[in-house]
Amino acid sequence: MAENVRGCVKSRDSRVSLLSLRRRQYHSKGPNYIWHIDGYDKLKPYGFCVHGAIDGYSRRIMWLEVGRSNNNPRLIASYFLDCVKELVGVPRIIRGDQGTENVNVAAIQRFFRYDDQDDFAGEKSFLYGRSVSNQRIEAWWGFLRRSDTEWWINFFKDLKDQGLYNETDLFQVECLLFCFMPVLQDELRRVVQEWNLHKIRPSSDESSPPGRPETLYFLPELTGTSSYLNNIKAIDIYVAEDVCCESPDTDVPDTFAELAQIIMDQKGLEMPSSPQSALNLYLELLSSIEDI
Repeated sequence: MAENVRGCVKSRDSRVSLLSLRRRQYHSKGPNYIWHIDGYDKLKPYGFCVHGAIDGYSRRIMWLEVGRSNNNPRLIASYFLDCVKELVGVPRIIRGDQGTENVNVAAIQRFFRYDDQDDFAGEKSFLYGRSVSNQRIEAWWGFLRRSDTEWWINFFKDLKDQGLYNETDLFQVECLLFCFMPVLQDELRRVVQEWNLHKIRPSSDESSPPGRPETLYFLPELTGTSSYLNNIKAIDIYVAEDVCCESPDTDVPDTFAELAQIIMDQKGLEMPSSPQSALNLYLELLSSIEDI
């Protein structure tokens, strides 16, 4: 009897595992069927908070932004609205992790999709889930680290190890953000451009068609599908932006930015365009501030 019970339990566990595996298998019908959004925290110890979105079907990166926070729901909503304004539409579904940073995006998405008639209209148009359910963006973060942010992590760690950066020193914190934020944002834009234009190889996964993300996104008919973008009204975008968004232009407090600009004007310094020029400006500004 005991062996029979154990056999039944083992058989049941196998079925449960298979069902769980099936549930985890990814599926997206076409571009704009589902977007995945998430924050990337690997540079957060140095004050740089990255946030991004990926289209589940094409794997096109919809946005990749760096700022002082990826937990501010109004700031995250501004990233979403900037993308929406370009497309004049929203995806059928957005998936994000549980957390207060996504509440405004969820509210905006559900507002835009309130009157639609499909199975994911209204409340169902934003789905909360654990990171295992957000596998598209989680997998892309691995690519981002290998291709770009690993270098930055080591760079900032070296600054700290050499005594050139102390996260408890307010001037050093603000100076690092002032000098490196625009350089890092430019580099993230380059990474996105290269990714969206690179060619994804064929795989056995039917939900991951081969091709270039940009082509898969804008020419879905080439892979036998269509876009699931839901068009929205300009007035609705205006309302959502007015109620739920915050400008991402406040990367550095005005007082420090003004002080830095005065020093730069006096010494004929320019905003950096590379990690090395950002480091040079960082060290020059700190030296000048110490002399005040």
